[in-house]
Amino acid sequence: MVKSAVRVGLLYTALAFYAPGVMADGSPGPDAHTCVPQPSPAGARDVPANAKEPVFPDDQYPVKLPAMSLLGAPNNAPNPFDAGADFGKLPPGRVWGSTASVTAAPDGTIWVMDRCGHAGVGGSACDGDSAGIDPIFQFDTSGKLLKHFGAGLFQGPHKMEVDKAGNVWVADNVGNQVFKLDPDGKVLMTLGKKGVAGTGNDEFDAPTDIAFGANGDFFVSDGHTGGGADFGNARIMKFDKNGKFLLSWGRKGTGPGEFDVPHALAIDKEGRVYVGDRQNNRIQVFDQNGKFLRQWFQFGRPSGVFIDKNDMIYVSDSESHDGRSNTGRGTVGAFGYGFNPGIARGIRIGSVKDGKVKYLIPDPCPWPYKNSDYSYEGVTADAQGNVYGGDVGGENVMKYTRK
Repeated sequence: MVKSAVRVGLLYTALAFYAPGVMADGSPGPDAHTCVPQPSPAGARDVPANAKEPVFPDDQYPVKLPAMSLLGAPNNAPNPFDAGADFGKLPPGRVWGSTASVTAAPDGTIWVMDRCGHAGVGGSACDGDSAGIDPIFQFDTSGKLLKHFGAGLFQGPHKMEVDKAGNVWVADNVGNQVFKLDPDGKVLMTLGKKGVAGTGNDEFDAPTDIAFGANGDFFVSDGHTGGGADFGNARIMKFDKNGKFLLSWGRKGTGPGEFDVPHALAIDKEGRVYVGDRQNNRIQVFDQNGKFLRQWFQFGRPSGVFIDKNDMIYVSDSESHDGRSNTGRGTVGAFGYGFNPGIARGIRIGSVKDGKVKYLIPDPCPWPYKNSDYSYEGVTADAQGNVYGGDVGGENVMKYTRK
């Protein structure tokens, strides 16, 4: 424990030295609250590398966005929330890395998982020199830290969920495993084969999220690998409460019941399963046996999906872009990763009862200003309706309170 604490302190002292804005006593990482423009192709960059502000006027992208994206996501929905505040007071010397997941537990607490203090959006962030750093934190809604644990368990934690008994579940998409932990971090169940990607019923290939049925059955979205390509798993797996495999559905594709990076899961009060089918820019809805019910494009490109007890759905779009750079020059082709033309990134909020988007919390650093094209990947809400966003690229967690 002493060696781990020293290592954490040294790591973040170094980060603070290279990034003067880092808080010495925790919370936002060095890239929080910055909007560094994306680099254009070689020889085409007209923006200084140290630019911190948008290059063209507000509300242009570099042209003004339409009221609705080409796939039907509204850009003009009202925003009834404040400007947001940093959330989660971390231990001294610790700042947020890539905050991959944030979720509200049944007891009202807020759980956040980062990639062991590391920036970036993937890779083996929690092993090697980071094996002694806790990635899981529990807070009250004021941001007071209640507990933290998880050091040495994961390679690349992706999303975390809390079941009705308070157990913490983690999908490790680098280690190809799913973990069930008790509320204090004791391992209760492990599924998958560490470091082995496979298609078997006891294997995963980059699992992404977990959701729970009312009877204890649980679902795993399996398939972060190969977005936009023809390889990698693309399925939803169903297990009973003891981890026995029951069934699976899905394959690579764009049709109903097919997936390309099934990235997030949620279940509503009626037991319907909502899949954030990210590379296909949609949410698909199924019954618990995999029967396709509907698909929605109006919530944007889903990185995170949360459904509260009132069946309000919260969807974070962290990746959408339309292929143009901040100087108007093209950066990716029309079929490139993340292509979703004419859409504003952010958190869209609506109802599962009618599928209508009611609100939009805009991304504070919309494409292409972010130094990475990833922002709120994790999203949740507390019982008072406050919204929390885990900024996977900006190393921060934000809390939005109703005005």
